[in-house]
Amino acid sequence: MGPDDITTDWISSVLGEDIATLRHERIGDGLVGLNLRVHLDPAVTGSSVPSSVVMKLPSLDPTSRATGIALRNYEREVKFYDHIAATVDIRVPHCWHADWDAETGDFVLVLEDMAPARQGDQIAGCSVDTAFDAVRELAKLHGPRWDDPTLFDHEFLQRRSGQDDVDQISGLWNMFFPGFQAVYAKYLSPEAEALVEAFGPQLGTWMDGRTGAMTVTHGDYRLDNLLFATPDGGPPVTAVDWQTPGHGPPIADLAYFCGAGLLPDERRLAERDLVDAYVDALVAQGVEVERSWVWEHYCRDAFAGVVMAVVASQVVGGSERSEAMFAAMATRHLQHALDVGAFDLLS
Repeated sequence: MGPDDITTDWISSVLGEDIATLRHERIGDGLVGLNLRVHLDPAVTGSSVPSSVVMKLPSLDPTSRATGIALRNYEREVKFYDHIAATVDIRVPHCWHADWDAETGDFVLVLEDMAPARQGDQIAGCSVDTAFDAVRELAKLHGPRWDDPTLFDHEFLQRRSGQDDVDQISGLWNMFFPGFQAVYAKYLSPEAEALVEAFGPQLGTWMDGRTGAMTVTHGDYRLDNLLFATPDGGPPVTAVDWQTPGHGPPIADLAYFCGAGLLPDERRLAERDLVDAYVDALVAQGVEVERSWVWEHYCRDAFAGVVMAVVASQVVGGSERSEAMFAAMATRHLQHALDVGAFDLLS
């Protein structure tokens, strides 16, 4: 399904009320999916139809679309809204319609328009206050299904455990690392470049060494995938882009967000307090957890963002903004790993 397939008849059938006219515009900088704001004019005055919805479709870029299908991103996002969203407390858009075609890999989502909330900016980073809001909201994803064994019933959730997963991620790293180096080495400090080269052979050790509770994870919890309230309104934080939901170690989401969401100087000053705020929010969800365990895994999982920067930068369509974004992610995540001594925790 593409933008030209969004007709008044189709959207009327989805919403259950007649739509007289519509128009749409692209929003966001989605690399794997295409996001559109669809403005709606109902046929009947006083209708309960929203004035606009957000639709998510496969990327128009052939490389990005192929990636979304091959990595099951489109399937997973639809199934997240169908099976998981209602069981966690994190704020997500209301889903009016979710459909995925197993044969073609195509999908469509019709979601609540969260405007006037505004998308975060991964390149610019965020304030410390914004980071506190984001990590407290993250605990509302992790807490409700903390160590919940029924999550194994959902096959579509990503799980990075076992030798097959180690082999797969290691294979992707080895395949894409030369391309990553060719584009992004110029952005890295000598210390960061040495660290990323040393980490590659230890990737399996890093994955195997994760311990403790598992829960629902976002997998890409960063500023570009979060919407924040503005003076005109909106929830404090809304999480979107659920293309990589997982059943795995929760602290990776936390380290991933803090590692690149804040500029390094501000992150160094605030991260201990941010981790404590996350733990306090988990406790409020009824989760008992040791702060020392969370901190150790937070430091160790500084590499979660490094893996994402190396692999994801090579499997989506390139653009000036995507290069700037992955450069920011690579430099900040590697600096994060250096600052917290992540490599020393791999043994």
